[in-house]
Amino acid sequence: MKRRKFIKRGLIAIIGFFIMSNKLIANQIFKPSLFKDGIFHNNFISHNVSSFKKFLQWRKESKKPDPITFPLAKNNPVFLKNNRITPTITWVGHATFLIQIAGLNILTDPHFTERASPFNFAGPSRTTPVGLKIEDLPKIDLIIISHNHYDHLDKKTIQQLIKKQQDSQPLILVPLKLKKLLEKFGAKNVQELGWWDNTILKNVKIHSVPVQHWSKRSFTDTNKSLWCGWIIDAPNYRTFFCGDTGYSKDFGLIQKKFKYMDLSLIPIGAYAPRWFMKYHHCNVEEAIQIHKDIKSKRSIGMHWGTFILTDEPMREPVEKLKQLTKQKNMPPEEFAIMEHGKTIKM
Repeated sequence: MKRRKFIKRGLIAIIGFFIMSNKLIANQIFKPSLFKDGIFHNNFISHNVSSFKKFLQWRKESKKPDPITFPLAKNNPVFLKNNRITPTITWVGHATFLIQIAGLNILTDPHFTERASPFNFAGPSRTTPVGLKIEDLPKIDLIIISHNHYDHLDKKTIQQLIKKQQDSQPLILVPLKLKKLLEKFGAKNVQELGWWDNTILKNVKIHSVPVQHWSKRSFTDTNKSLWCGWIIDAPNYRTFFCGDTGYSKDFGLIQKKFKYMDLSLIPIGAYAPRWFMKYHHCNVEEAIQIHKDIKSKRSIGMHWGTFILTDEPMREPVEKLKQLTKQKNMPPEEFAIMEHGKTIKM
């Protein structure tokens, strides 16, 4: 009898040890956002890999490519305004998509104005018009913001969206320490999330996940707010919006937690020169690797053909994507691009 009790207690102790070990391992893998010494940090690189000295060197050596206006697809704003059933995605341009899923209308990093800049008179200007005008949008339920750079967080756009929906402002999800800025813009329904946090809107769960990037809107606020990617986990369909990122082990961690993605929106542009951009902007080869790392069934390339931000020719990301997917024997639709304004069914 005593022997049985001893064995039973031993088994309970061993099981308890494995449960605690797994919890500790999980907590170590899925680390929360690191805020230290007043700034946020990436998981796998130092915060100072791209110094101001290197930035000045790049600006001195930079040769901007010729601007190109890409064709606009004809869309159907009447359908989009009334659609609450058919899952669709529409590319407005750059990192801005209208996603219609599970009865929700969702905007990613909305940018509808002419410049990605704090100024009206200077800074990167739009070379291709918006694919869908702001007045043609349906009622927006949710806006997700990946970080505070001017090509991803546009004050005028946010204010126009708020004015358009004064009586029913959309929920705006932002990374940590960005809520106050959105409230200064006039937003009243803002929620901050750190890495691996989530919230629920109706029957859709939205997760904040780590990507490798940085934040800055002025000379004094470098990395004082967080950056992230977003996963829109709707019933039977999971969408990953990457935002801006360099290639890192973060995507392996995302796959460990979520297993796969039905659709991923991954940046393929703004990557040259590599000696300066490598750590924070993935190139096309790395974008394809991200697609593979997260086991995405289908991916769409974004962050190209709208603003001239870096040194590669404007057609190069699209041409490289077609070339590399063919070399890797990937079906053309597995990782493709959309025309500005194009709406497709998800």
